[in-house]
Amino acid sequence: MSDSNETLANLAHEQRRFAPPAAFAESANVTEEAYARADADRLAFWEAAAERLDWGQKWDQVLDWSNPPFAKWFTGATINASVNCVDRHVEAGRGDKVALHWVGEPEGDARDITYAQLLDEVSRAANALTELGVRKGDRVAIYMPMIPETVITMLACARLGAPHTVVFGGFSSDALASRIIDCGAKVVVTSDGGYRRGAASALKPAVDEAVAKVDAADGDLAVEHVLVVRRTGQDVAWTERDVWWHDAVDTASAQHTPELHDSEHPLYVMYTSGTTGKPKGILHTTGGYLVGTSYTHWSVFDLKPESDVYWCTADVGWVTGHSYMVYGPLANGATQVLYEGTPDAPHKGRWWEIIEKYGVTIFYTAPTAIRTFMKQGDAIPAKFDLSSIRLLGSVGEPINPEAYVWYRDHIGGAKDGGEGVPIVDTWWQTETGQILISPLPGVTHGKPGSAMRPLPGISADVVDDEARSVGDGEGGYLVLKEPWPAMLRTLWGDDDRFVETYWSRWEGLYFAGDGAKKDDDGDLWVLGRVDDVMNVSGHRLSTTEIESALVSHPSVAEAAVVGAADDMTGQAVVAFVILREAAGDGGAEIETELRNHVGREIGAIAKPRQVMVVPELPKTRSGKIMRRLLKDVAEGREVGDTQTLADASVMDLIKAREAAR
Repeated sequence: MSDSNETLANLAHEQRRFAPPAAFAESANVTEEAYARADADRLAFWEAAAERLDWGQKWDQVLDWSNPPFAKWFTGATINASVNCVDRHVEAGRGDKVALHWVGEPEGDARDITYAQLLDEVSRAANALTELGVRKGDRVAIYMPMIPETVITMLACARLGAPHTVVFGGFSSDALASRIIDCGAKVVVTSDGGYRRGAASALKPAVDEAVAKVDAADGDLAVEHVLVVRRTGQDVAWTERDVWWHDAVDTASAQHTPELHDSEHPLYVMYTSGTTGKPKGILHTTGGYLVGTSYTHWSVFDLKPESDVYWCTADVGWVTGHSYMVYGPLANGATQVLYEGTPDAPHKGRWWEIIEKYGVTIFYTAPTAIRTFMKQGDAIPAKFDLSSIRLLGSVGEPINPEAYVWYRDHIGGAKDGGEGVPIVDTWWQTETGQILISPLPGVTHGKPGSAMRPLPGISADVVDDEARSVGDGEGGYLVLKEPWPAMLRTLWGDDDRFVETYWSRWEGLYFAGDGAKKDDDGDLWVLGRVDDVMNVSGHRLSTTEIESALVSHPSVAEAAVVGAADDMTGQAVVAFVILREAAGDGGAEIETELRNHVGREIGAIAKPRQVMVVPELPKTRSGKIMRRLLKDVAEGREVGDTQTLADASVMDLIKAREAAR
């Protein structure tokens, strides 16, 4: 990759630097010293991080790497994730502290849940699951909206040592069934439905269809019970295996004695989205995962649990919701917001209204959402008091510099000469379990668009095709050279596929699947998936780079770029753009202007063959842009499977726009 990446070398010449405010740096949880300490003794560094948790039996070895790539962390130790997330805070006298500010739909439907109340609810759920036959090692599938019972169920499973698999509520019954079958779940927890933009949306019918598919599958697997939360009051079909939450959980005892589990006991299986064929079940175990998530949540977000109100906007059905909404924050005793709804209902300022009401101090969201707010205009967030915010975070994909600066200016208070707040642009994956590359907010001078450097204790690098570390100013493949605590242990039931998928390209290196480059300062820029790198007339072009160039134009709110087959150049650049509201609907003039803008920003080789102005982009509910569908349009093919999209009608609008050209 690095042998022919002339254009990649043009990406990271960002000159802007934003130092942390002096007062922030003075009181930061982590200083530059952490890097030196981790470099001196990486395992001792993670051992010290583990001491932040409550263990039963202590470990006899920090890391067992005797059979790579199969890691064991804190071997011989015992721990319970639920106890660390709930019980220990109550026992320390913090039971009256709010754990969750839950904000539901419709407006006014909200609850504050303290740690003491959360402990009672988790204990009841654990007792109810036990009554339903769930034992240590049994798997439980969770198909739920963003309601407190979802978090309660996860913690109850962790308490029992019953690995959970949370399936995003927007997935189809086929997707749910395949995951139940793959991990052998014996109980499914769901609700009658949830709310989206104020309207009730059914969930249980999809569960019924999935359970029927499980029954019809080969083998002796059967779902024994379906535990159902009454959320919307919709009429639902009922069978003999269905049990109402209020009948089973609300009547159960609030006293439950937890068992300690081995550090390597499975905690959950998370299935990666967007795959074809058999789903890929990422297995995370307990001790190392909790060490990695709790430490990085405390350090990267500079958490002050006694005063901060934290809000991660991810859905709990994705790994960000697991690591930085449930396990990391609750292990740290944080007070956080849990929001059921969308950012634009009942009005476009809904998120900012919640920040103002609850005094949110730490806000963690996706670049896709930030670009959507840019499109809506600056006036909407300006209506709300966002002065409580002291740190902003970004997750899910690389953030382009213009979105970074808008985020800092209009949400972080830097516009009109304000000091602004630090932004942590985080890189990690479902597989990594924890943040691996990010600024440390009290240390790092933020650079718009760059994830900066590996966190203390993390050995990440950028290498070429021969696994040689590339120099500053060069691009290549992002790899990890040493194991880390929250790393996936294997793929559920498929060790061979685990080795082949992640460890086979270069001996001893975990290949993340992402391209990256080092800028002239040696800081890291993540370029996205290597399959999102196009080869145009022998030049390797990053879709991320071209998208960033497009969004730097004042008329563009969001852009997605794909490589389309081309007889002359092998691949050609095709861009889909959403214009800011102030720019109107576009036309031939803006398309020409944007092509030329990319040529000026990157070079003539990167000029799109075609620029299409579209009303929306196809995205999953986690905010990921489904570029493969755009590639279908660009190459004139029938559009593929759209079942994971938040709004499948978007593709009809794009196809209609293309047909009208």
